[in-house]
Amino acid sequence: MPPLILILCTGNSCRSHLAEGILRAAAKDQFRVASAGSKPAGYVHPLALKAMAEIGIDLSAHTSKHMNEFLNQPVETVITVCGNADQACPVFPGQVNRHHWPFEDPAHAPGTDDEKLAVFRRVRDEIRRVFEAYAAGRLDAAKG
Repeated sequence: MPPLILILCTGNSCRSHLAEGILRAAAKDQFRVASAGSKPAGYVHPLALKAMAEIGIDLSAHTSKHMNEFLNQPVETVITVCGNADQACPVFPGQVNRHHWPFEDPAHAPGTDDEKLAVFRRVRDEIRRVFEAYAAGRLDAAKG
């Protein structure tokens, strides 16, 4: 079974789902990708769904999950995308790697819907650059 990469943030409504969708698309089935939160919001933010649909990634089946759902699974890599999740992150069984790459929380963007969507797009693009580079490095390393 491919290794599991778990992406964590506090609410599991925006950043972790953006990263999960982007990493899953870039992973080419070489690893499993999931996301969760330390205090899940219970929903995926509608503007996250919209921003990802714009780049051809469908998050409509995603759900907001608690990180404790993964405590009995072999998690190879944990990536936190916000400071609060980094501080609350437990060690998971089988965990080999841990990375902390914080991003601005677009859920707190002020302004009109168009202004908020612009923040979601910017954060999505920042996450995309980091996670596509990470996936490329992992896939390249796997070629040996």
